[in-house]
Amino acid sequence: MKLRFLGKNSTPGDSPTLYASDQDSYVIQGWKVYARDLLARLDVPDGHTVVEVPIELFEHLVKDGVPSGVIRKLAAPIMLVTEEGTCLVQGPRMCDSEALGCMRMPDYETCVEVPRSSIIALLEENGESDHQRPA
Repeated sequence: MKLRFLGKNSTPGDSPTLYASDQDSYVIQGWKVYARDLLARLDVPDGHTVVEVPIELFEHLVKDGVPSGVIRKLAAPIMLVTEEGTCLVQGPRMCDSEALGCMRMPDYETCVEVPRSSIIALLEENGESDHQRPA
């Protein structure tokens, strides 16, 4: 799998990052979620994982030709939005060794691969933006 860097929202020591793949998907790198109270609210199938990223990370979607990177509705793969303005993204754990070899990822981060269409569907305007609902 080949990745194309779209952008990141970094603070010292953290690096949530968004990539477009040549597989018509997005790879979302973020912080591993360990909080039992949050994980208990999700149904995480085997082979899937959950990452936490700033909601603003999706603003980088415009670099992939998307008119807007504003999330308008909450649905899979974005499962929850926290009070801190981050979101939990659930998807298949990235296992592609070629792609992983191109990424710089601290031990406390991981990444998921989600279909491009599932992210694009969250950008569609069907009324008011509802991404302000806290976790």
